[in-house]
Amino acid sequence: MNELIAQSIRRSVWHGWGDPSARRPLSDQGWEELVRQVGADRTVVNPPVPIEEVQLQPSRLDSPVLAALADVVGPDHVHADRPWRVEHAGGKSYPDLHRLRTGDGSQAPDAVVVPGSAAQVAEVLRLCAEHRVAVVPFGGGTSVVGGVGAGAEVSGPDGVSARGRHRAVITLDLRRLTRVVAVDPTSRLATLEAGLRGPEIEQALHPHGLTLGHYPQSHQEATFGGYVATRSAGQASTGYGRVDEIVLGARVVTPRGELVLGGRAPASAAGPRLLDLVVGSEGTLGVITEATVRVAPLPTVKRHAAWFFPTFDAATEALRTLVHSVGHGGMPDVCRLSDEDETRVNLTLAGAAGRRLLRYAALRGTAAPSLLVLVWEGTDGGEVRHRRAVAGRILSRCGGRRLPGEVARAWERTRFSGPYLRDELMDHRVLAETLETATTWDNLRSLHAAVTTAIRSALEVEGRRAIVMCHVSHVYAAGASLYYTFISTEAADPLAQWRSVKTAACDAIVGAGGTITHHHAVGTDHRAYLAAEIGPLGVGLLQAVKDQLDPAGILNPGKLIPDPPGSAPDSAPDRVRDRVRDAARAEA
Repeated sequence: MNELIAQSIRRSVWHGWGDPSARRPLSDQGWEELVRQVGADRTVVNPPVPIEEVQLQPSRLDSPVLAALADVVGPDHVHADRPWRVEHAGGKSYPDLHRLRTGDGSQAPDAVVVPGSAAQVAEVLRLCAEHRVAVVPFGGGTSVVGGVGAGAEVSGPDGVSARGRHRAVITLDLRRLTRVVAVDPTSRLATLEAGLRGPEIEQALHPHGLTLGHYPQSHQEATFGGYVATRSAGQASTGYGRVDEIVLGARVVTPRGELVLGGRAPASAAGPRLLDLVVGSEGTLGVITEATVRVAPLPTVKRHAAWFFPTFDAATEALRTLVHSVGHGGMPDVCRLSDEDETRVNLTLAGAAGRRLLRYAALRGTAAPSLLVLVWEGTDGGEVRHRRAVAGRILSRCGGRRLPGEVARAWERTRFSGPYLRDELMDHRVLAETLETATTWDNLRSLHAAVTTAIRSALEVEGRRAIVMCHVSHVYAAGASLYYTFISTEAADPLAQWRSVKTAACDAIVGAGGTITHHHAVGTDHRAYLAAEIGPLGVGLLQAVKDQLDPAGILNPGKLIPDPPGSAPDSAPDRVRDRVRDAARAEA
């Protein structure tokens, strides 16, 4: 394996993102923009505490249980020491990172167990169920919704915290499950173990002339099992498909036994598709140890294009026209459309070349353009050129103005660098976070306005200013996703500040008819809102499945599945429903 790739996927830094050697400082122009827009102060330095100063509770894992786990996976693969516990004390959301940077290790597990096979996973789950030890499955640790923290203090029906219902909590790290079980070039299928990371998957498939084509921004760190467990969508999913669209089968270890789902045929009418119960289950129903997915021919041809539109609304209408004209199969593999604010900020941060593009737009009567980046891939140069040409004609008719393809290539070169920038901003007490949603075309404009307003209103208090940016990252025949990035200076209590923004945005999303998550999953952050999307009966159905597969409730407690109806009377969905009801009455 290429040594740089090997280094980047070994282990992410405990208080930030990815490989520290890949971090690049924000440019002087970038800091000037932050000073101008939000009042950031580059001279404020706020480094993370040393790992030795992170506060950890003593491990609550009994010695006999620790020894039994060591007997299953081997003594070298059970870790209760500080580095392992701290490195597994959450994912990569702003709250997770802020807690660790300030020395709060409350989300750390009591131990980390690293199984080497599905059989070992099964035995670990059996032991943990017997001894009332909770289990948090862990892949690359890239969750940005509180999906892998081990100390989620979420009230249950008995009023006891999720952690309090168990004697201890372990993290089940799947990094040793890295076999390529099978590659079938004839059927274009691959069966892979859960611990393979993004670069490892591609290195395994490329010799067969194949690719998964799945490139989330977390590609360098995230794992295959995490892709499946969170219904992940990559940056090229408009072309290659989301994980839930390409997965055909999975092996899932539960405390009650192993489920082997799908994979027998490309399609089946043999009852409901039970595979869909575990795709997106976030480790709450079982541990995905391997899955079978459709793979695609490794592209040999790539074409780039970029377009300016006079407004974000005009650009989204152009994308709707394009997908309805050419069909989903004729779309570019990557479609990334930035709204006016994101276009301005990104081009300003790009330096002289970006500022020239803004002047170019202004000279042509567009003071606040919206930038569309497109990438086509394939193995037939003629077919790729045809798709690109057809799209160009449609986008021109919709008011777009073509830009040099280098604009799209420049975006592609930095597509995985965003999370590193957040680490630098946190070093200077700047809050930077993301969230996302999706909706149908007819609702896109109103949802975008509602969420943008909600985020900005929650941030711009006590004289603070904010940057609120949005882009479309995935396009469907029926609608598109909206991905938000917001930046402001930190308040005296940054976690309370983050929580107020997240609550306002989630309330706006649910109230305006969007999905609470398009591809970041539910975790703890969106858990209270899931009932508003699937209803009380849906929540009950999920809980019934969990009771069947995990009767002791040890798997990833406090994630995904909301509290039973009536146990949280002031829940977020209730607030949203009340607000919508009151607005409807007032209008009537």
